[in-house]
Formats: sequence, structure tokens, C-alpha cells
Amino acid sequence: MSRARVVRAYRTQYANPIRFAAGEIVTLGARDTEWPAFIWTVTADGNAGWAPFDWLTPLGDGRAEALRDYSAQELDVDAGDDIVLHHELGGWWWSERADGHCGYVPAEHLEIAPA
Repeated sequence: MSRARVVRAYRTQYANPIRFAAGEIVTLGARDTEWPAFIWTVTADGNAGWAPFDWLTPLGDGRAEALRDYSAQELDVDAGDDIVLHHELGGWWWSERADGHCGYVPAEHLEIAPA
């Protein structure tokens, strides 16, 4: 794990982030032009959001099977916050605040501490 300081505040963009489990079948939309590692995805219950394309196996009919569990939960952070970084995904870091809350934060909002 690494640490980072937040250099620019970030606020959650989606009130009901998409989530799915390995083996779930989802419907695919367009790739994200700003974040090309992600594709618009709709779950069986109708929830939609951006999901990592590499975590999905296309089935050839506009649907895909999830290879692993995923949650698009984002994390609200303020400039000056120190956070723990768990893993990077397509320009976003799964991060943890001091209060234990976790979620994704865009890498461009962070200054990663030297190892």
C-alpha cells in the first residue's frame, strides 16, 4: 500500500454506483473517451455506470460476463487529506480515508508519496 496527499478536492459523481459480482451478465454500452479503460455498463437490475472493460468478457451480443466483483464507489476527499492507496485502475485509485471509508479517487487529484 502507498500513501497520497489530496491536492484537489473530489466529490462523488454517482449517488448509486454500479456494482456487480463475478459471473453476473451485464449489458455493454460505449467506451469512455476520457477514461478509455472503462465502458458504460448496465446490470440486470437496471443500474448503470462505468465499469472496467478488462474485468468483463464480451459474449458477442452486447452483453458480457463479469470476471470479478466490482463496485464503482467513489470517495469524497478534500485538499490536504492524507489517504491510503490500495490499487490503481484506469487512472483511479481505490483509496481509504482515515475514518475507514473507501472508494475511487482520480489519480490527477493526488500527489503520491515516495515509497
